[in-house]
Amino acid sequence: MAHFPVNHPARPLYRVIAGLVGLYILVFGVWGVFETWGEPLFDRGSHWALGLRTNLAFSLVSVAFGIVLLIGASRRSNLGHYMNLTAGAVFMITSIAMMSVLQTTVNFLNFSMSTVIVSMVFGLLLLATGLYDKVGTDEHAEKERNDRRHPISEAGTR
Repeated sequence: MAHFPVNHPARPLYRVIAGLVGLYILVFGVWGVFETWGEPLFDRGSHWALGLRTNLAFSLVSVAFGIVLLIGASRRSNLGHYMNLTAGAVFMITSIAMMSVLQTTVNFLNFSMSTVIVSMVFGLLLLATGLYDKVGTDEHAEKERNDRRHPISEAGTR
């Protein structure tokens, strides 16, 4: 079973990092929508926004993801924890999948290698923030710390 730190002291910093990633993705998406408006949804043109190649579909998805990440970063509950873990996994899987089809017609989100790299970095950042921003009661946090320090008690039970 995974042992996520509960009430980590750097949790506010991780929430800020997740919020900045969400803000960048939202600004990228909005900029991309303005750049690609009127083009076909899955166009493979040469539209760029904030240094990343995009099309209308990718820009619209980015707007949605940016809003979701900002909502998760602004909540003081475990919602952000689960959202960041999920979004980090989605970013990693998407970047690897799109890297495998970069030079083909299956590249429907119009990724470039720079987009793949940025998506991987964002995925890793979101996974890291998701690992450390779990919230719980003081008793839950103390139990989690004790379980990490002493995983098996002398009697063989927890």
